[in-house]
Amino acid sequence: MAEYKLLLPSMGEGVMEATIISWLFNEGDFIKEDESVVEIATDKVDSDVPTPVSGKIIKILKQKDEVAKIGEAIAILETEGDSSNSEAPEPKSYEEVKDQIVQPEPEVVKTLEQPLSSNTGNSFSNQNSDLYLSPLVKSIIQEEKISESELKTIKGSGLEGRITKEDILSFVKNRGAVQSTPVQQTIFQPVSQVKSQPAPAQPISVNEGDEIIHMDRVRKIIADAMVNSKHTSPHVTSFIETDVTNVVTWRNANKNSYQKRDGEKLTFMPIFIRAVVKAIQDFPMINVSVDGDKIIKKKNINIGMATALPDGNLIVPVIKNADQLSLSGLAKAINDLAYRARNKKLTPADTQGATYTISNVGTFGNLMGTPIIPQPQVAILAVGAIVKKPAVIETEFGDVIAIRQKMFMSHSYDHRVVDGSLGGMFLKHVNDYLENWDLNTEI
Repeated sequence: MAEYKLLLPSMGEGVMEATIISWLFNEGDFIKEDESVVEIATDKVDSDVPTPVSGKIIKILKQKDEVAKIGEAIAILETEGDSSNSEAPEPKSYEEVKDQIVQPEPEVVKTLEQPLSSNTGNSFSNQNSDLYLSPLVKSIIQEEKISESELKTIKGSGLEGRITKEDILSFVKNRGAVQSTPVQQTIFQPVSQVKSQPAPAQPISVNEGDEIIHMDRVRKIIADAMVNSKHTSPHVTSFIETDVTNVVTWRNANKNSYQKRDGEKLTFMPIFIRAVVKAIQDFPMINVSVDGDKIIKKKNINIGMATALPDGNLIVPVIKNADQLSLSGLAKAINDLAYRARNKKLTPADTQGATYTISNVGTFGNLMGTPIIPQPQVAILAVGAIVKKPAVIETEFGDVIAIRQKMFMSHSYDHRVVDGSLGGMFLKHVNDYLENWDLNTEI
């Protein structure tokens, strides 16, 4: 018999750690090769970790709600034979691979501190803090209502000075024992780094018969992301009504034969994405991110696809290099990601790297919406429900009224770097590509 260390595997570029949600087996249980053994969570998605070997779990090293790093042992298995001859070699440890892992963009906490009154209990620091916080640490911070200024006083003991669970619990235990004297100081920062602080939330009364529902982990992450985006980006939204009669006619003529041939459903989303990709190629400054006072122009065109989950939450899987896919390739990628999203089969890598996002609010019968930009992107498109309408059509014989298939599109963009002219022209080009869809397009 031999011992085998089950390590937390790589989960995609930029993912360096995960939180243990639950173990699917107990110590002493026998598990088979490729069987899911533990559920984990990153800031993006929940997923299962399979075991590369068969064996009995003799020791669980990371318990529920604990954070493990990529390449770190989370359990020890007892296997038959010599583990050195196993067909499934152990992955490299975190220390061996950490220099090869692409660091994620940290979750940055940058605020313009104002002089604080002595009764606030908040400490002051004239240094901005760049903090990467695990999901577990974030939840503790929210539950204990730890302010940003308090967070800056905590010295992290984790990798590269990161704040760990133990650091935050130690702070909570000793909270209030020492308070810093507020310092009067003027700080000047670039406008792009200044974030307004929300007014303190007023207590909400709970009456008899009211039901209190605690947010789950995913809903908390979504809430934080949405608030952060509105504080980061000044949102502007442009609207356009698009005649998609050609698109509807073409899809109706091809969907049955395509499903029979490829076994895939043909939805409108591949067509929308094709139009968006072409418009991004026309206006590449939509495909950017903002870093302080720098604009990062993205080479790849990776399209995020907002997907509603059965539990009511939202996730955004990403179609990588969408400009390199055919219409059929887009259809297959969309169907695959949507299926895995709704069945909790996505990996963290499936939700990373988007440079532009599309949200189909028409799925719910809505005509239009004003979507919130997923950071660090600078724009997002919402497509509404397709409805039949009477419309004036210009012909060589004069104007006529005809029944047409119409759809509203709304384009929200970051006014720091996307002005109305760019945001509006981009939307108009998407509109034109859809209205002029070739009925002879092959798939």
